Amino acid sequence: QVQLLESGGGSVQTGGSLTLSCAASGSPNSRACMAWFRQAPGKDREGVAHINAHGTTYYADSVRGRFTISQDNAKNTLYLEMNNLKPEDSDMYYCAARNSWYCTFAPQIYNYWGQGTQVTVSS
Repeated sequence: QVQLLESGGGSVQTGGSLTLSCAASGSPNSRACMAWFRQAPGKDREGVAHINAHGTTYYADSVRGRFTISQDNAKNTLYLEMNNLKPEDSDMYYCAARNSWYCTFAPQIYNYWGQGTQVTVSS
């Protein structure tokens, strides 16, 4: 069983930065792929970035060049560094994990989810 706990959300102004963290428990094999998603009320969950056990990363077009996903295996923690934030980045951000190194942005393939952390960017 894997448990995920996000933190680091908050309110910033346009152009500001935040770093989200996701503390993970459970076997590393159960979280061979980890991802960040975001979701606004009434909208579908959207993939933001993912990283696999080999360190391969991928980003949504909307955040590429502004966000960086990384993981510290010694601390069992996933990060999302967000720079040059825009009002359209305002969402609930979720950490997710799956037990395969093959990552996609399809939320249904992920086995485990955190409770989310809110990011609000004001203009």
